[in-house]
Amino acid sequence: MAPKGVVSKKPQGQAYKDKSKPADVRASNINAAKAVSDAIRTSLGPRGMDKMVSNTIIYIQNLCVTKRESFLRQIQSGNGEVTITNDGATILKQMNVLHPAAKMLVELSRAQDVEAGDGTTSVVVVAGALLDAAERLLHIGIHPTAISDSFQRCSTKAVQILTEMSRPIELSDREILIKSASTSLNSKVVSQQSSTLAPLAVDAVLKVTEAGQEDRVDLKNIKVIRSLGGTIEDTELVDGLVFTQRSAGTNGPKRLEKAKIGLIQFCISPPKTDMDHSVVVSDYAAMDRVLKEERAYILNIVKQIKKAGCNVLLVQKSILRDAVSDLALHFLDKIKVMVIKDVEREDIEFVCKSLSCRPIASLDHFVAESLVNADLVEEVASGSNKFVKITGIQNQGQTVSIVVRGSNKLVLEEADRSIHDALCVVRCLVKNRALIAGGGAPEIEMALQLAAHSNTLDGVDAYCFRAFAEAMEVIPSTLAENAGLNPIATVTELRNRHAQGEKNAGINVRKGAITDILAENVVQPLLVSTSAITLATETIRSILKIDDIVNTVT
Repeated sequence: MAPKGVVSKKPQGQAYKDKSKPADVRASNINAAKAVSDAIRTSLGPRGMDKMVSNTIIYIQNLCVTKRESFLRQIQSGNGEVTITNDGATILKQMNVLHPAAKMLVELSRAQDVEAGDGTTSVVVVAGALLDAAERLLHIGIHPTAISDSFQRCSTKAVQILTEMSRPIELSDREILIKSASTSLNSKVVSQQSSTLAPLAVDAVLKVTEAGQEDRVDLKNIKVIRSLGGTIEDTELVDGLVFTQRSAGTNGPKRLEKAKIGLIQFCISPPKTDMDHSVVVSDYAAMDRVLKEERAYILNIVKQIKKAGCNVLLVQKSILRDAVSDLALHFLDKIKVMVIKDVEREDIEFVCKSLSCRPIASLDHFVAESLVNADLVEEVASGSNKFVKITGIQNQGQTVSIVVRGSNKLVLEEADRSIHDALCVVRCLVKNRALIAGGGAPEIEMALQLAAHSNTLDGVDAYCFRAFAEAMEVIPSTLAENAGLNPIATVTELRNRHAQGEKNAGINVRKGAITDILAENVVQPLLVSTSAITLATETIRSILKIDDIVNTVT
């Protein structure tokens, strides 16, 4: 106690510091991110459940360990439409996640979708398991920075183990590419049609792959078109161009052989005034002159089209006025020209690449040299719709089209997403020509080798390597759990088989047993697994290094 009359002063520069706040913030972030992981964990694997994403609000309650304060996470689709899927990236993209740390897992799934295209559910499940392991390490007093640095070393070692497990392939081996694409499709709603869709995906990617530039396969050169009607078995690969709209003319040709195609960006309709101006016609004579001028204007354009020898006309969609007027269609029908109007502006680049041509911007440049030859242009019926198909294009670019069929909108959308994943898997094999087994085999092998490696280490690294190894077992455990198997017994037997040297032993969910998963043709690209481990570890390191949340002033 200070003597009477003496005022005790608090040393300047010292403020109250809440030492528990960083731990509370870290625990809150970990729990929020784990909630996202738990939400889609049941969707993993061929026996995973589907999610119905709608505008219904669901509340998932989590309990913060340190402050015992409950927080709510709201899941809500943005557009109000119903989506049925088990694709991790699609589920997370349509969820309205409120917590900043939980949003990092949504971005993680999106990054995996960009990098590999497949494994979007696995990467989030692995991240959740690594967060759980990090939380246990934090509770025994290990510093977050030490855990973060050690996890980075674990990730490098894990990628090395996966690379040693992999086996090289050749692009000429079409069968192994189809098996890999089938494995990706087996976990989707359309798994029963994997024998139809997998060869389509392989052929499409190989078609757009340029020799010597395999590392730059652009999936934008593969156009996937949805057509309502029929079944998924009716899905076809078109080596050419497909337009979703029917031909514009009523009496025009519906099928043309030896076609000469022109792509124009100008309108075949009377010019209009600017939006802020108008023309007032006060007498009938002036009206007749206007109509005659319009007729002469359109007739001049049609004559130039006929002179060039064009018999198929692709017209870009116009914003300010009609791309092709009714009078122009009448004249074009008379000279037997098939018109496909309202080609979207964003599709022009794909059309130009497919036809190996440039769009014609003015009538002066509409000459025979600007046209493209094709063997066949025809209007094809697809269910209740019709579309135009162009095949046998001369000097065709490296593009291809896939027409997806389905009985309803939900099936169509899911088939589209499944084909995208299969295309990405084949692209991964083209970029990095190596395969590994599926069915949880690589994860168990990583767990065993990392655990064995941890015995050679001392200090913090030993604890972190063992925790990282245990986290890798979440994939086979979840696969077994979703397939209705006993996860503990299954993972224990799997671990035992790998300890005996069976590196390709994995969970066969169809037989409900541990088998040689390579013999069952369950394979996946090396790039999918390595990018999942790398990206998940980077995200966990970012979350661990956050010790405070600062609100900005708006």
